[in-house]
Amino acid sequence: MTNSTRAGKRERLAHAAVQVLHEQGVEKTTLADIARAADVPVGNVYYYFKTKDQLVGAAIEAHGRHLESVLDGLERLATPQERLKALVHGWMEGRDLAAKYGCPTGTLASELDKRDDGLDRAIAKVMGRLLDWMEGQFATMGHADAKELAVALFASYQGIALLTNTFRDPEMMAAEGRRLERWIDSLT
Repeated sequence: MTNSTRAGKRERLAHAAVQVLHEQGVEKTTLADIARAADVPVGNVYYYFKTKDQLVGAAIEAHGRHLESVLDGLERLATPQERLKALVHGWMEGRDLAAKYGCPTGTLASELDKRDDGLDRAIAKVMGRLLDWMEGQFATMGHADAKELAVALFASYQGIALLTNTFRDPEMMAAEGRRLERWIDSLT
């Protein structure tokens, strides 16, 4: 088996873990569920990941890589206001998925917070990266309270993701997204 084949299967397993963990949660998900979603024989999973926790860790790393890709795309926009509004717009585009399962990263963070094995800190680092990026955008806009504004924006999203999921109503997220876009415009 070549290194690229191994890396390909490992990546497929990590991406499948992101999806299955989001849909089922950590506790209900088995390695067999993830193997099935990745189209990898369950026996092969152990070649790449010795434990489910290692696979959860790989899913967290995949969340981090996805976030960096999103942020790289947002950085191509001209102004911090455009970047923040595009972030909000991206959240709104995921509203149907949020209505079914909640925020992919937020629900995983909430679930892992109940454990004391380091995975909770790993997902917190991913979420912290987004918070830091938002703070940088508000700071670039000239706001001395950039940290507080970033927390408010992130809290609004996490709260609406929870409500959207609880009530299975994607329109809740769309409405809050529109409000957040107006709020961002009011800060300029």
